[in-house]
Parts: sequence; structure tokens; C-alpha cells
Amino acid sequence: MATLTKDAIKNSFMKLLNAKPVNKITVKEIVEDCGINRNSFYYHYDDIPSLIEEILNEQADALVQTTDRDDADIYATILAAMEFSLQNKTAMMHLYHSCNKDMFERYLNRIAHRTVTEYFQEHYGSKNIPEDDLRAIILYYKSLLVGFVIEWVGNGMQYDLRVCMQRLCELFEGTTETVITRSERDARPNPRQRRLTAT
Repeated sequence: MATLTKDAIKNSFMKLLNAKPVNKITVKEIVEDCGINRNSFYYHYDDIPSLIEEILNEQADALVQTTDRDDADIYATILAAMEFSLQNKTAMMHLYHSCNKDMFERYLNRIAHRTVTEYFQEHYGSKNIPEDDLRAIILYYKSLLVGFVIEWVGNGMQYDLRVCMQRLCELFEGTTETVITRSERDARPNPRQRRLTAT
């Protein structure tokens, strides 16, 4: 019963957030929309920011866990992890332009880092990549995603992110493999250097 009530609260909030900014939404509107009383809301949440944080954390967990990484390109994988934001564009824009912007950025950083990390573990875990290189590669792709989405949201989502990401897949096809191959190559000891060290 408690789970059903919380789900109803979240669904009502997201419906309202897709219609208007956060600062225009009240607890009264949420409870009226989902048919519960104020006490029920405050039993589960301290306030609207705590509700927002739970929604974003749950979405981050769910999206990363359900992303199919078997054959996906890194950019396609990232796009799949962003499906919640793509389906709730107006809501995400309202969050970004509110005092809860830091929550949105934490959410974005969290799914970006986990998605990229798990992608590389899945696809290149058996490769001989130095730890420092792997951290730098993950940071690069994570920062690329976060910067891309923040620019997209900050400018009012005026273009189709799916189309843009698809074009990136085409333009940068093969670059990830090149980076991994170069990292592996550079990680191998130089045979001549090894002989010199031994003498």
C-alpha cells in the first residue's frame, strides 16, 4: 500500500512538472491530483525537494541497470540511459532552471559515470588497459555526455538529441576502438628497453 501511495505521488508530481515549473507546484496540487491527503504525502516525504531527489535517484538506478550494452555503441548506450530525460523533456528543463538544478546535475553525472563505466567494463574488461588510462577514458566520455546534455537542456532543447547523438555515432565510429588499441599498445613493455634494463 505504501509503495502504491508513493508511486501515485511520484506520477502526479511528474505530470505536474511536465506542465509547469517546480516553484509553481504545491503539495496541495500533488495530493489533489493523486487523491490522497497531505498527511500521506508528509508521511513519505519531508518536502518537494526530497521527492525530486528520490525520483531522480530511482531513475538513475533503473536506467543504468536496464541499458542493453551487449552490442551497443558507446553513444547509443549513453542515449539509452538518457531515455527518462528524453521522455520528460519539459520536466527536465523545469528542474534545470529551478533551485533544484544541482539535483539534476548530480543525477546526470551519476547515470553518465555508471553508464560509461559499465560499458567499458562490459566491452573492454579483458583488455590490457592501464588503470590511469581507463579512468581518463571514462572521465572523457562522462564529461562529453554531461556537457552535451546540459548544453541541450540549457538552450531549451531546441534540437533533437537523438538525431545529434546518432550523427556523432557515425562521425566518431571506430574512435573508441582506436583509443583502446593505443592504450594497450602503450602499456606493453618496449622489448629493447627491457633488454637494456636487464643488462
